[in-house]
Amino acid sequence: MADGTAPADEFIPAGLAALGIEADEVDLAVMAAVHGLLWPPLQELLALDTEDVDPERCPDLSKAPSA
Repeated sequence: MADGTAPADEFIPAGLAALGIEADEVDLAVMAAVHGLLWPPLQELLALDTEDVDPERCPDLSKAPSA
């Protein structure tokens, strides 16, 4: 590609091979399905603007966050 990026179907198998991991077509299809399922919500989280949110100090993780 002109911009220097490769589609996942090129760099994922190459990366796995570089690590000595063999992946067949089923493995690659599962990876693609999981990526398609999880990536859109992750992009939403990454785009979330939390600059104006004060961090909760010493949170009690056994309880719901305080307002």
